[in-house]
Amino acid sequence: MTVLDLVVLLPLAGALALALLPVPDGLARWAWVVLTAADLALVAVLVARYETPPDGGLAFETRLRWIPSAGSSYHVGVDGLSLPLVALTAVVFCACAVYALREERRPRTQAALFLFLQSTCLGLFAAQDLILFFLFFDLSIVGMYFVIAGWGHGGRGRSALVFFLYTFLGSLALLLGFIGLYLGAEPHTFDIPELRAAAPLADSPVAGGLVLGAVLLGLAVKTPTVPFHTWLPPAHTDAPAIGSAVLAGVLLKMGTYGFVRVAVPLLPEAWQDWAWVLITVGVVSALWGALVALAQTDLKRMIAYTSVNHMGYVVLAVGAAGVVSGDTAARELAVTGAVTQMVSHGLVTGALFLLAGVLHDRRGSYAMADYGGLAGPAPRLATLFAAGAFASLGLPAFSGFVAEFQVFTGSIGATPFAAAALPGILLTAALFLRAMRQVFTGPAGERSTGFADLRPRETAAAGGLLLLSLLLGLVPWPLLDLIAPASADLVGLVGR
Repeated sequence: MTVLDLVVLLPLAGALALALLPVPDGLARWAWVVLTAADLALVAVLVARYETPPDGGLAFETRLRWIPSAGSSYHVGVDGLSLPLVALTAVVFCACAVYALREERRPRTQAALFLFLQSTCLGLFAAQDLILFFLFFDLSIVGMYFVIAGWGHGGRGRSALVFFLYTFLGSLALLLGFIGLYLGAEPHTFDIPELRAAAPLADSPVAGGLVLGAVLLGLAVKTPTVPFHTWLPPAHTDAPAIGSAVLAGVLLKMGTYGFVRVAVPLLPEAWQDWAWVLITVGVVSALWGALVALAQTDLKRMIAYTSVNHMGYVVLAVGAAGVVSGDTAARELAVTGAVTQMVSHGLVTGALFLLAGVLHDRRGSYAMADYGGLAGPAPRLATLFAAGAFASLGLPAFSGFVAEFQVFTGSIGATPFAAAALPGILLTAALFLRAMRQVFTGPAGERSTGFADLRPRETAAAGGLLLLSLLLGLVPWPLLDLIAPASADLVGLVGR
């Protein structure tokens, strides 16, 4: 058993212990924090010991027999594309555990559920087998369904049901695509490195295009991209703060990670044919997400739509990787920017959702018109929200600037059409400045009087995520050095 296996299985073991043992609520909350902190420490060991494998290989690899008759195994490992997302997962879940230290509604069950959800997320980013990938993909849907239905508010039952049915339908399309890859490979296998070497359906462009279409549909729903994004705003609005932080910070990355782990390396020829579709979808998602966010009066829905905008940048960048007529170095930069954007968005938007959750915890409303002048009674909340807003719009010194600079430099270098998404940055600045003016400045609103500022656990959780965004913005090279070799290897598969 490697350190990676411990990283994946430790939260699951903790979830089983909390679910089966009569642990007092107070102890369960602290057990959750300790387990997520221990898992984060193990991830730090992974990062410290990681060395870039030669020839696109994997580090901390484990492969065990599982379903040999179907060519499927328990196969896990990490590289420069997956290790940053494993680290992001550990950080976001640890922050959520700290944030929930005063949760009164079934804290033991909540802790067990979130630990289970953490294992599914870590397992997906480590999975090197399509069936294992699909297993964790589907289990994450189940876990988040119960998070929204069990600890949400408003129309939580309906939002949870829409989330489950919509994303589960997408997972069925994904499974169909995985079966197509299995049947197109010789010999038949679900192992991702073996499929990459076999280049399935390379000689069948029609079949390859159809299989890629099925894979993209399943991943686009999870990302989500326009027009498959409609489940996202109600799910975020009615989810608890920590549920929204995990959904935006980690679960959405399952879709975009699937692009770089499955779609591009296993179907590079078909990816070239679909590149302009992906670029167009990315541009539309970036602009549409920002425009609709600008029209929102609900703070949490506004932040939810910015996820559509930011994930649009990722789709644009990975689409640009398929434009083989573009500059190779630019395409590699675009992919590096896409993975950096996944990490940055997870940190920043996770923090913003935790901060938005404070409004509902204190006053039961996300409506921006209900507030005003909150900077007076809640200066810590105002300061951290302003930092999160500036980080989200890509202000220099934060990770968002590093990510978006690489995304647009690389994508425009591959195709000038990518510049059409640039107004999304301006729109994002406008919507966050508008929200800050309405909520934190001006005369006090009806729900602002007597508003309690951030408590230590809330400050630590949201502030910790934003501090990491600041550190990555000021010193980005360790993350970029981790991602860049894997990005170059990925781009080298397209048009080889």
